[in-house]
Amino acid sequence: MSEDPVVIHTDGGCRPNPGPGGWGAVLRHREHVREMFGGEAGATSNNRMELTAPIMALEALTRPVAVHLYTDSTYVRNGITKWVFGWERNGWLTAAKQPVKNEDLWRRLQIACARHRVEWFWVKGHSGIADNELADQLATRGLNEALSVGATSAP
Repeated sequence: MSEDPVVIHTDGGCRPNPGPGGWGAVLRHREHVREMFGGEAGATSNNRMELTAPIMALEALTRPVAVHLYTDSTYVRNGITKWVFGWERNGWLTAAKQPVKNEDLWRRLQIACARHRVEWFWVKGHSGIADNELADQLATRGLNEALSVGATSAP
């Protein structure tokens, strides 16, 4: 596994929440840059889009690598670095014995992380960090494209 990390910035969101959503990711390794985005025209949530972004970015990596993953979502960072272990141990129930929301995406994120050596970092959103701002723009693009496709394919 390369010690030269792939640096990933991710973001996701909805308008309104819940509602249509989009996600974006910026992947950098040396001089290579890849921008990714997508969205859902139907009802989704900010948290689902925030989770989808790192899943899609990690799944796009073609071989195991070291990753520095930056998110402005404490939900995602705390979930994957702390809470998921207890949820899994408790049969995907919260401490209050309720089903874990977005279990499907948490499981998928665990699998995506298992291929790589991922270090998670939280960054304040909309604070001028270039790749975080770009990930936000890509998420908006994903939302807008999902809505335009949904509008053109509606019966």
